[in-house]
Amino acid sequence: MAAVYTQGPIARGMIKTALAMIPATLALSGYNLVDAYFVGRLVGKTAADAPMAAMGFTLPVVMLIGCFFHGLGIGVSAPTAQALGGNKLERAAKGSTSGVLLILFFSILTAIVGMGCVKGVFSSFGAQGEVLDLVIEYMDIWYFGCATASIAMAGHSLLISVGDNKIASALMMTGMIINAILDPLFIFGWGIFPALGIKGAALATIFAQATGGSISMYVLWKKHRLIRFRKIPVPELRNYWIVTMRYAIPASLGMLMMPVGMTVITKLTASFGTAAMAGCTAAGRLETIAFVVPMSLGMTLTPFIAQNYGARRFDRIKEGLLFAFRFALVFLVGSAVLFALLARAIAPHFCNSPEAQNVMARCIMISVWGLAGVEVHRFSGFSYTGCGRPAAAAMLNGMRFLVFLIPFSLIAWYFHSLNGLFAARLAADVLSGVIGAWLALRTINEKIRSQKNGICNP
Repeated sequence: MAAVYTQGPIARGMIKTALAMIPATLALSGYNLVDAYFVGRLVGKTAADAPMAAMGFTLPVVMLIGCFFHGLGIGVSAPTAQALGGNKLERAAKGSTSGVLLILFFSILTAIVGMGCVKGVFSSFGAQGEVLDLVIEYMDIWYFGCATASIAMAGHSLLISVGDNKIASALMMTGMIINAILDPLFIFGWGIFPALGIKGAALATIFAQATGGSISMYVLWKKHRLIRFRKIPVPELRNYWIVTMRYAIPASLGMLMMPVGMTVITKLTASFGTAAMAGCTAAGRLETIAFVVPMSLGMTLTPFIAQNYGARRFDRIKEGLLFAFRFALVFLVGSAVLFALLARAIAPHFCNSPEAQNVMARCIMISVWGLAGVEVHRFSGFSYTGCGRPAAAAMLNGMRFLVFLIPFSLIAWYFHSLNGLFAARLAADVLSGVIGAWLALRTINEKIRSQKNGICNP
């Protein structure tokens, strides 16, 4: 279990890991795209679009629970990376094993509560009739798979935290491929496989995640010795769980800022009409392409910082963070130039009406100049998490949405300016990026100065 992120050239190592993680970033969105593609071909008994509508109703709950499980994954992987960086191998193994047990406990609890409340929850969302019946069918199986989903997330995070990026990325891509193969077999049926409809989509996802999660746990046990089958004294177990939750709760709350903030922005955008909604939605989907490579770099930034924090290599943290900032600026400003130049030509391929095409082009030409700010802001939050300050990372997320994006957007909405709404997002993204980078670098510089004065205790 070598602390791989504390050694070697920083820029070359970060580029190498980013390239290795590109398949993983593609796989993250692949699950939903594949499910949506095949479920979209199902026809309801009373309404043709009932299966796809049911999938739409499940999205908020799936995102909410996903944020919590992802937060738990950070709660396990970040302290593990810090322990590895400080060459505390026993602590790393006990912490990761304890964390996986805690995740299993919450998975089972979530499944029990979720299956007991599924009808009431989705009825309150407005699902009824055939759509509600389909939602219940899907979620009953999906909840059963909470354990596979959470263990797969934790396993991948832990593999990345020890620097086994190629295996983590390969397992995530393998899971997506398995899901793509099983979806049509389980949904429509073929040979010995019965047609399960929407239930088949949930079952395919469980099989895919179970495969990735099982293999990742095996690798962590056999190769890295991070999973151990030894009794951990209850006091130690409790302490490790407290550390996990100290990271998991702020991380989960920070991630929840995005769906909450985007819900508000969606409501504001919808007030400008259907064409505005269609154009902005299309622009948002297109912009995600620009983040694939920077996100690949970001997936390894937290463990890189955490390992070096545990090793007291604050100089490497600063150099790595500066490289990540420069990479995001160059890549995403270049992407912004390309998008802005091609906006008018691209829009007709995504939107049917001239009004929606015009909105999409305007949205792209204004908002894309803030893409670099979004990623720099994200990297700044990763820096705080890696340095053992997850609450500060959550506050950075809150700053972007609650202090800048939502208030600025409300001002634009008040003056009924759609272009103002785009400009509000641009201003929020740029300000969040600048302030986040300044705060993160100031924190690291303080650590460097304290270390030089012999008073720094990470």
